[in-house]
Amino acid sequence: MANNILEMHSITKTFPGVKALEDVELRVAEGEIHAICGENGAGKSTLMKVLSGVYPYGTYDGQIVFKGEEARYHSINESEDAGVVIIHQELALVPHLTVAENIFLGNEVRNALGLIDWNEANHRATDLMHQVGLDENPTTPVGQLGVGKQQLIEIAKALSKKVSLLILDEPTAALNDSDSQHLLDLLKRLRDEQGITSIMISHKLNEIEYVADTTTIIRDGQTIETLDMSLPESTQDRIIRGMVGRELENRYPPKTGRQIGDEAFRVENWTVHHPTQPGRVVIDNAAFDVKAGEVVGIAGLMGAGRTELAMSIFGRTYGRGISGEVYKRGEKINTHTVSECIDNGIAYATEDRKRYGLNLIADIRHNISAAGLKKLTSNGWINTNEELKVAQDYRVAMNIKTPSVLQKAGNLSGGNQQKVVLSKWMYTDADVVILDEPTRGIDVGAKYEIYTIINKLAAEGKAVVIISSELPELLGTCDRIFTIAFGRVTGQMPVDEATPEALMKLMTQERTAKPAAASAGESH
Repeated sequence: MANNILEMHSITKTFPGVKALEDVELRVAEGEIHAICGENGAGKSTLMKVLSGVYPYGTYDGQIVFKGEEARYHSINESEDAGVVIIHQELALVPHLTVAENIFLGNEVRNALGLIDWNEANHRATDLMHQVGLDENPTTPVGQLGVGKQQLIEIAKALSKKVSLLILDEPTAALNDSDSQHLLDLLKRLRDEQGITSIMISHKLNEIEYVADTTTIIRDGQTIETLDMSLPESTQDRIIRGMVGRELENRYPPKTGRQIGDEAFRVENWTVHHPTQPGRVVIDNAAFDVKAGEVVGIAGLMGAGRTELAMSIFGRTYGRGISGEVYKRGEKINTHTVSECIDNGIAYATEDRKRYGLNLIADIRHNISAAGLKKLTSNGWINTNEELKVAQDYRVAMNIKTPSVLQKAGNLSGGNQQKVVLSKWMYTDADVVILDEPTRGIDVGAKYEIYTIINKLAAEGKAVVIISSELPELLGTCDRIFTIAFGRVTGQMPVDEATPEALMKLMTQERTAKPAAASAGESH
């Protein structure tokens, strides 16, 4: 039997009005990759914050044993000194500092005089980057690197602290398939070559199946079971059953009740230049359309221009030198500002809900009413009683798990935050709804609820556009899919004719190639 590097016994953590963890048990063997999964709000991140000292000893009940000794960490510095390093979903890097400066931030390399030895720091940073598969100049500002490379720099930073137990919270949530694969392979290599134990929180069950030796499932703040992933019965379906407490026979609800009507929304000749590089074209003469009651997907690789397309249409919140036309029900409309878009019945749920979608320090009530305040205002005054009623109605209708709509949005789990974002835009009564990565970073149970909401919007005759990095998601929810590559719409096809291979071919079509069926309204 393998020695356990970590044991957590009867961990209980309570917040005002909420018991986040109740008698949780966790055992992690030395030199393994241990996955933790569960629905949003199940308590996964809270458990890791207890372990790493973010929630210090004395603020929870239970016992932590690390390397055979009881651990009583009062701060994250104490846990890191012991060899426990956590990498949060929101990376803790300073964009204007160099790679080396970020790696050794708070742990600077000093000479005999106590001064920072930059030559030695850059040398050590280079060695650490090689360990994680990066070939970057250590003097490069981190902000100039992509998210995938930044994630690897966080791991290099952990290695600089002599990590024994590496904790990663949703490490691939914002990564493309290639960067995700590289990171997962790195965890395996660190395990095999350096004996580093890893705990990975993830909602991506295919990645858990690929990389994890053991998986612990947490539901409603309690440990459900721990699975040996080498056994044939440890399947994705088994994990889902443990997470949601029931069989989830189909990952996508049936597309019932949709009556696809006439064209509701069309974009033509849409061209966008980079906001700080005027000569660089980010979106090149793009065109797409969506009908009433239809769900249209936009598929593309990371950097293809999907989000830039959506943001430039919605109030021109991205880019400069924008040209092109937007039509609603055949009539040309202006979308120069966010207010014009809202007045024209267009909603955009951003991919970055924490930065652009929500006011995290405001309560749920204010977030839900934010885009539709005109409906609550009379003679310059907001009807606060009606605002509260609206928020409570959406809390029930959208199954937002919270004791009160007066709870701060920042205290909600990712899936519940996403429901608040959707509630905000549903309250505006928009009939064109653009959803950018609507299920990023949320669990399979919450995803199913979001897909059900999308079906409901389509059944009500709304025109829905979904941008997603997950082709199975687009194939499972959409009626038609457009592809985008290098800022150009390269094709479209109905879902019943689409395959991942056919979509990927269009998503990788070179800029010099002739577009295939890129014009709005063209069908196959």
